[in-house]
Amino acid sequence: MDRDKLHRLLRLGIEKGASDIHFQVGYLPLYRFNGDLVELRYKVLTPSDTEAIARMLLESDPRQEALEWNELDLAYELPGEGRFRVNISRQRRFYNVVLRVIPPQVRTFEELNLPGVLRDIAQLTRGFVLVTGATGQGKSTTLATMIQEVNSTRKAKIVTVEDPIEFVFTHDKSIITQREVGTDTKSFPEALRAALRQDPDVIMVGEMRDLETVDTSLKAAETGHLVFSTIHTNDVTSTVSRLVSFFPTEEQLQVRARLAENLKAVVSLRLLVNKKESGRVPAIEVMRTTRSIQECIKDPARTTELVDFMARGRSDRMQTFDQHLFDLVRANKIAVETALAAASNPTDFQTRLSLEGAVDVGGSPMEEQPIGRLEIEPDERF
Repeated sequence: MDRDKLHRLLRLGIEKGASDIHFQVGYLPLYRFNGDLVELRYKVLTPSDTEAIARMLLESDPRQEALEWNELDLAYELPGEGRFRVNISRQRRFYNVVLRVIPPQVRTFEELNLPGVLRDIAQLTRGFVLVTGATGQGKSTTLATMIQEVNSTRKAKIVTVEDPIEFVFTHDKSIITQREVGTDTKSFPEALRAALRQDPDVIMVGEMRDLETVDTSLKAAETGHLVFSTIHTNDVTSTVSRLVSFFPTEEQLQVRARLAENLKAVVSLRLLVNKKESGRVPAIEVMRTTRSIQECIKDPARTTELVDFMARGRSDRMQTFDQHLFDLVRANKIAVETALAAASNPTDFQTRLSLEGAVDVGGSPMEEQPIGRLEIEPDERF
């Protein structure tokens, strides 16, 4: 494996619209399209192939001196073509490489099928805003679009702290400082503390990973900054519970009060295959702070009521997952089976479909799809 072949494999992923590229010993190169893994007709990768790939990706990284770590995150760029978020790990003494394809341009709310309320949330001037979802559900892409909205509409100072840097922003109306953990700073908490002395209006933290990061982010929101971040939770209710769980039990009531005061919005994402099976569309749960929402956050016994207040809050442009799934089915954007599989409460969701006569909810269950095969043109052969 040489650099030219590696770059051709990476370009193929960009050109074909893959979200991820996998290089693993004993397998053909794998590309993920719309959630499914597809093999490339290339050759089975050997231990020397994946080690060569790891070394080439690390060539400009300060941690290149020795491959003595067990896992590592970094960014890699094909200048003028695209960027990748890279994870290199060991498995059975061999190197396993996974690259997330980062689009060359930050996409708009309309291109991503995101609701207009996210543009309104991006225009907040203070508070804590979280974008949540499982891995690969579009958190980073959505967050980048919200940051770009600030960049293009406000004269502000934006500081981002990421591990690694994914989207590279250019100055528009705002000025932007992007810092990478491991390269420009030691850790999220240290970078956050430094950011507060850099006269920021907006701070973007790549991920809520630990107590210190959550606590420092809350302090930044409490001192009048707008703080954006992501967290790996499935919905609004689990997000509040997860944030509180970072703290010792004796501090959790106080933390709930801080969250109630400063958590201005939570946007939770689930990417679903569209009805034509030609791409994916986001199902989105949106919570915005109201007096009732604040009371539910403060009281652990009422956290489960958040869903009810979101469902009744469409005038405030809130929505639950199941409400948005119903809208997507009615708009003929996703299949009923897809919606049922993603619904938070499938039984109630199916009942609503039946009562409102939206669609026929019958049908056989979907069969598991095998790994496909990515065909390439003769002039693309490796």
